[in-house]
Parts: sequence; structure tokens; C-alpha cells
Amino acid sequence: MEEVYNWGMYPRIGAEIHTARSTAEAVNIVKNEKLMIARGNGKCYGDSSLQKSIFSTLSLNKFISFDREKGVITCESGVLLSEILEVIVPEGFFLPVTPGTKFITIGGAVACNIHGKNHHTEGAISLYIDSFDLLVETGEIICCTKVNNSRLFINTIGGMGLTGIIMTVALRLKRIETSFIAQKSIKAKNINELLNLFSEYQHYTYSVAWIDCLSMGNSLGRSILMLGEHSKLEELGRTRQKDPLQLHSTKQLQIPFMFPGFVLNEFSIRAFNFLVYQKQLNHEVNNVIHYNTYFYPLDVIGNWNRIYGKSGFTQYQFVIPFEAGAESLIRIIRKIGESRSGSFLAVLKTFGQNDENSSSLSFPRKGYTLALDFKISDKVFTLLDELDKIVIECKGKLYLAKDVRM
Repeated sequence: MEEVYNWGMYPRIGAEIHTARSTAEAVNIVKNEKLMIARGNGKCYGDSSLQKSIFSTLSLNKFISFDREKGVITCESGVLLSEILEVIVPEGFFLPVTPGTKFITIGGAVACNIHGKNHHTEGAISLYIDSFDLLVETGEIICCTKVNNSRLFINTIGGMGLTGIIMTVALRLKRIETSFIAQKSIKAKNINELLNLFSEYQHYTYSVAWIDCLSMGNSLGRSILMLGEHSKLEELGRTRQKDPLQLHSTKQLQIPFMFPGFVLNEFSIRAFNFLVYQKQLNHEVNNVIHYNTYFYPLDVIGNWNRIYGKSGFTQYQFVIPFEAGAESLIRIIRKIGESRSGSFLAVLKTFGQNDENSSSLSFPRKGYTLALDFKISDKVFTLLDELDKIVIECKGKLYLAKDVRM
């Protein structure tokens, strides 16, 4: 038995970890275990994949094939998105959908039906999965596609690992000319202005907004909207044109120790939010940045979860229909502000059409989705219970990959 926990560091459980370096070993383990869950790199924020008996997919980390003509890569489920990027970017391809970290496994991405900053235009990862092999409880390995074993295919995508262990995945990729993003950053004075900007710029492939959840009054929900498109070769300067498909750096700054619990408080978060908002001096800024900066800003800081201290943290992420509108978001942001339990990171995105190619447990559905990080405390759990009521009133939904308390 060993102590296991995910990125939020809460909860911590004792578990037996099983690993397999071959299909035969994996089949044998599954046949001999009555109750088990698959687990990838443990980067989800909540209690997903935590069970007394865990099958770790990290040793299933081999690439199987890369069809450059069709733009399809096939690999084992324990391969990280960062490793896929290292293979595909130099060849002029990018992930069709990516979350805010590249250090998750492709199997975990399928099990959670991950979404990204482009859901409103290009959907979730479910739309780009050609097939996967699934190891079920009988020890049988089933190849699943939209046509063959289609019910199992749908129930596995976003099914949180409940249908079996994903062994391999075939994923369709996106073609790119460069590894850079043309970014447009726009400051919004409050939540109403931000929602108008989302509507005005909905044609952009990528969009995400950082929100100050402690600002009140006329500045309630002040924010910065960050839009993005993959840069064309001619849009790069001469220096970047020499290496247009530059990979991300593997260097990281490290948080060397667990921060004391008092470091993150209302005042430090308020100061942080003020600096982030004021850092952008102009109303609008246009620049070209690397994909690592745009998609994975926190990946450059190793062990950044330690800033929350030993108690850990949780991310509360919900989606509510567009019809619920600004009023519901204002109610939620106001409740957070009044509680003085500021979220260190608050991110708002929009979702496009509902996904019919995934499990009923799958998260993305058309509407606004807000993700909020909170340090674990009784006070925060009370606040989240109150936020639940608003989400339910709006006929919304919580994200199982982030949830630790629902």
C-alpha cells in the first residue's frame, strides 16, 4: 500500500498500485482484481481514479504508428500529451484539443473527454478519436469505433474509466504551419463587458478569459480575454521563421517546498489579481507567442500546487447554459467576493454544441464554463454548496475531472 493523491493533494488515500508492461500482464491483473480503476499521471484536480486498487497506465507509454498523410497518431494510453507534442509538432501537426496542462495521459484525456479553449469552434476531443482498444473486466480487449462497438465507444469517452482500461488510442491531429499563436488580449471592465467581447470575437478559434473574482461594484468580474489563432509562416519575424515549428522547453522553475497555509489569503490573492489586471497597460494588445505560453502557462512552474499548502486545494468547474446569461454568473462571482474566499485562478470559457459522441457523464455542453481554484477549508466547502444551488437552478453541470466533493 502507498499514499496516493491527485494534483489537488486532497484527498489522500492508501492504495495498491498495479503496473503492466505488456498486454498479457494487464489482462492477468484485471482477471485477478475484483475492483479496480485505471489512473494516468494524476494531474486531475479531484478524486478521480482514486481507489484502493489502482491500475497505473504510465508504463503503457509506447508509440504505435504515425500516419503523416492522414494526420493520425496511435499510441498506448499512458503516453503524455507533452510526449505526443514532441513527436507531432516538428512534423507540422498539433493536438486537436488540449487542456491547460500537457502533462496528462492520452488515456486520461479520453476518459475525461477533455475540452480546451476551442470548444466553441471545434468541440471536445471525442470528435477526433478514430478508435481505441479497451480492456474490460472479463480480460477481453475490445476495439471500439463509432461503427464497431459504438455503444461502448460512446460510454467510454467521458466515462471516467468506468467501462474498462483504455489500452491504445488513435487520434486525428490538426495541421499547423508554425508552433506559434497570434494572440489578442483585451481588458474588460466587468463581467457584462466580457460577455459582450466573447460574443463579438466568437469567430476566433481559441478564447479564454482570466477573471478577478474579488473585484466588486462596477468592476465586478473585471477580466482579460485572451484570443488566439495558429500563426501562419508569413506572420512570423525572420528569426522565428528559421525555426517555425519550435518545440516547448522542458525547463521548469521548481516550487521547492510546501507553502505555509497563511500565504494564500484574501489579501495576497487580491494583490495578485490587481497586478495581473494592471500588468496589461493598454486596452488591447496583439502579439505572437509560443504555444507553450498560450496553452500551458503554469507548466513552466514545477509543483505549483505546493503554493496551496498541506491542506491542498480543489477546482470547482461548472457549465451553465447561455440562457442563464450574465445574471447567473454575476450571482456566482458576487457570492465568491462576499465570502472573501477568493479564487487564486478563475478562468471563463464558452462551450459550443453538445457532444453526442460521448458518455452522459461527459462534461462539455453548450454554455459558459467557469473554473475556480480554492484552498481546502470548511468555509470553502460551505461556499461551494451555495454555488451548487445556483448551478442546479440554471440546469448546469459540474466537471467530474475536477470535482472532489459533489
